[in-house]
Order: sequence, then C-alpha cells, then structure tokens
Amino acid sequence: MHNINEEQLTVSGTNISEVKRKNAQAGLSYNEVKEILAKNGGFGTALYSDTNSEEVKAEIDQSMRK
Repeated sequence: MHNINEEQLTVSGTNISEVKRKNAQAGLSYNEVKEILAKNGGFGTALYSDTNSEEVKAEIDQSMRK
C-alpha cells in the first residue's frame, strides 16, 4: 500500500502539490506580465495586445483630416 504523500513526490523528492500551491501564490505568470505590457506599450508584445491596429490607423487618419 502506498502512502498518499509518497504518491505526490517526484523521483527527486519534490512535493508536486506544494510546488503548485506556491506557484499559485507567486503572483503573475510570464504571459500575464507580457499581456499587461502589451496593453500599456511594451516592446515586442504585439502578440499579446488586444489593440486593433487598423482601427487606430483609421482614427489617426480621421483626426488628421479635421
């Protein structure tokens, strides 16, 4: 019969449940940070941006015609 705690450990002895719990409390993930940067003007973050570049170009073009 296996102890429940033994089943949660990796071969090297790492407690998987504990690592997951600590990761959940650690703050933002890498991709969450990239998304925040994209929304606030970070370099190389266009992939994460929800800005419609064609809409922005149209707004700029329209404002220049006034």
